Amino acid sequence: QVRLVESGGGLVQAGGSLRLSCTASGTISSIAHMGWYRQLPGKQRELVAAITRGSSNYGDSVEGRFTISRDNAKNTMLLQMNSLESTDTAVYYCNAEIWTDSSHLRDYWGRGTQVTVSS
Repeated sequence: QVRLVESGGGLVQAGGSLRLSCTASGTISSIAHMGWYRQLPGKQRELVAAITRGSSNYGDSVEGRFTISRDNAKNTMLLQMNSLESTDTAVYYCNAEIWTDSSHLRDYWGRGTQVTVSS
């Protein structure tokens, strides 16, 4: 069983910063891919940032403001969010593709953490 737990969400003023974290635990052989997604009010889920061993990528709306990082030893992923805008208000979800054994690569999601940016 694999669990992803997000933390770090909250209320922040426009222009401020937040740091989100996601930690994976359970039966993990290795983590192939991790990423952050968000769902804005009334919108579909969208990519925020994703990271694998060799590269990272960002959604157009957060490029230059957010930074994704990963600590493989701790099975933890961070999202540093700077220059936050009211349009960043959303529920942020952690996603990971995890090998639970040698033949099973599965997609997992955290419960989400609310980020609210006030203007």
